[in-house]
Amino acid sequence: MIRERLANLSYSQKRSIQIVLDVLLLWLALWTAFYLRLGTEEGWLWPEHGQGWIFILAPILAIPFYIRLGMYRAVLRYFGNDALKCIAKAVTLGFVALAATMYILREVGMEVLLSRSVFFMYWCLSLCLLGGLRLAVREYFLGDWFTAGNPFEKSLVDRDVGRPVAIYGAGGAGNELVASLKISRMYKPVAFIDENPYLHGRTVQGLPVYSSEQIGEMIQDTGVRDLFLAIPSASRSRRREVLTTLEQYPLHVRSMPGIMDLVTGKVKVDDLQEVDIADLLGRDAVPPDPSLFARCITGKTVMVTGAGGSIGSELCRQIVSSLPSRLVLFEHSEYALYKIHAELKHWLGNRLGNVVIVPILGSIRNEARLEQVIERWEVETIYHAAAYKHVPIVEHNVSEGVMNNVFGTLNVAQAAIRCQVESVVLVSTDKAVRPTNVMGSTKRLAEMVLQALNTEQAPRLWGKSSSVNHLNRTRFEMVRFGNVLDSSGSVIPLFREQIQQGGPVTVTHPDITRYFMTIPEAAQLVIQAGAMGQGGDVFVLDMGEPVRILDLARKMVLLSGLSVRDESSPKGDIEIVFTGLRPGEKLYEELLIGDNPEPTIHSKIRRANEAHLSWDRLLGVLDELESAVRQEDPQRVREMLLATVQGYTPGVDIVDLLYDERFRKDGA
Repeated sequence: MIRERLANLSYSQKRSIQIVLDVLLLWLALWTAFYLRLGTEEGWLWPEHGQGWIFILAPILAIPFYIRLGMYRAVLRYFGNDALKCIAKAVTLGFVALAATMYILREVGMEVLLSRSVFFMYWCLSLCLLGGLRLAVREYFLGDWFTAGNPFEKSLVDRDVGRPVAIYGAGGAGNELVASLKISRMYKPVAFIDENPYLHGRTVQGLPVYSSEQIGEMIQDTGVRDLFLAIPSASRSRRREVLTTLEQYPLHVRSMPGIMDLVTGKVKVDDLQEVDIADLLGRDAVPPDPSLFARCITGKTVMVTGAGGSIGSELCRQIVSSLPSRLVLFEHSEYALYKIHAELKHWLGNRLGNVVIVPILGSIRNEARLEQVIERWEVETIYHAAAYKHVPIVEHNVSEGVMNNVFGTLNVAQAAIRCQVESVVLVSTDKAVRPTNVMGSTKRLAEMVLQALNTEQAPRLWGKSSSVNHLNRTRFEMVRFGNVLDSSGSVIPLFREQIQQGGPVTVTHPDITRYFMTIPEAAQLVIQAGAMGQGGDVFVLDMGEPVRILDLARKMVLLSGLSVRDESSPKGDIEIVFTGLRPGEKLYEELLIGDNPEPTIHSKIRRANEAHLSWDRLLGVLDELESAVRQEDPQRVREMLLATVQGYTPGVDIVDLLYDERFRKDGA
């Protein structure tokens, strides 16, 4: 209760109390210094023979320095090393002022004592008493050793401190995290875990240090159920090793942000988060090549279609950091456009660099608007990320999938040719390889459109410009990769939500696998691959090893401090349920149609050798496909895709919702 009353005092009240206490402590320091110097020899107890001047002048000279240097502005419960330095400086200045004043007074004939030993002891005692008082106040508010003898106060402290937690990593980041947690009082740090054998069995910040082999013992000793990773500078592979070790223990594991996020100021050291799924994959990204970034971006006007999507927004972040002259954000979702535009403007506002951000609402299905935007801002490089990508949704809406993924890409390409854009980079997908769904087949057909156009020096464009040949100065590139972690509609956010709700976690099939990559790495590789292309290239990103989705779900459950309920553990916390493959879904994905991909100058990017149709043949295909879409005939669309896209093998009957509803009514 006393603690609450003190904490609720006004600033002026707290400051007055501090000044009074400091005056008393200065007198105590002086009295103790005199007593240690004179008391045992001369029986000294009280000031005499001119010593009283010192007791009067000491606080009068010292307190103004204390006020000036900010000793009373520091919040004592958050008292830190900087405040200790401030105290040392203020006390020293007060001591020097006192000694100089006493010397001057003696020179003018006043009877004063000038003893070097007394003054030196006074300085040392002042430092100890004033600094010690502030440390004691901090411990009183943040620690619990003051209340060890008071059961009522002890219970209050325990309730305030919160859940016990262990910290993995006893280095600088771990120590900063402990200090932050003590201030926030949501968690109570009780132990460190560290791989350094020198620290094992020792204490750091009053906490015992355990090795990774002693985690079970640590859990028994402390009863801890939460563990925070404080190894922000560790590589992905190292973090994966640590997480694999922790899976066997009933601990809810959370992580400090990565070192780059801390350095750039995006997050603070105590911004804890659920374990980054990228850490489970253990994939270490290759640092980007600045020269490849600059080639198509720096000083140029760049446009990103689908700028508010998962990949599109990250492309925008990467592009802005390479300082284009202008960045055109082309997006059909008003909210998504607002969000990425506001983020980029805020980012640029805190940095040097005059990059013009142009937010444009528009659809890639509107070729006229595309052409107007590209021509008005003289776009030189386009990253085409706009697409419908959710497999079951596109399977249920065939016509829209074709119009957006095929004809939207065609519109971007033809507008680029007419406006003589230097480079167009298509963001593609591994689902375009031997596709079993409409989404994958439309993305492969979009690749084929760009491949065919790239071979034409003066193509007769499709649609309204079909009677006119245009000189083609545009270089078309395609970049194909698998799933990106935490993208909209991906499985990772779904698993997190299901775990938070207590399950069950739904997996379509026990054997389903997918390639995964982080969004920033994918965007970096897209930009670098586009810069390496000579025209018509299909680049394939190295996605590492495929991941079994069931294993991923299990790891996420275990690292949430919960157990999996199955036949071997019927009393587990979270059940994993298999729901069956969705329409158009494959058990596994591939990245190549052909064989023998060629290496490039980047270790994570390969060049595929993919066959494609000529532009003249594709013009006829596009005519028929557009006619089928206009008539809402998914059966005919499927026939066209089967005849055109190599390896397309639809795995289910047509499940287009409009087609099914019309067929059901006609059949009735």
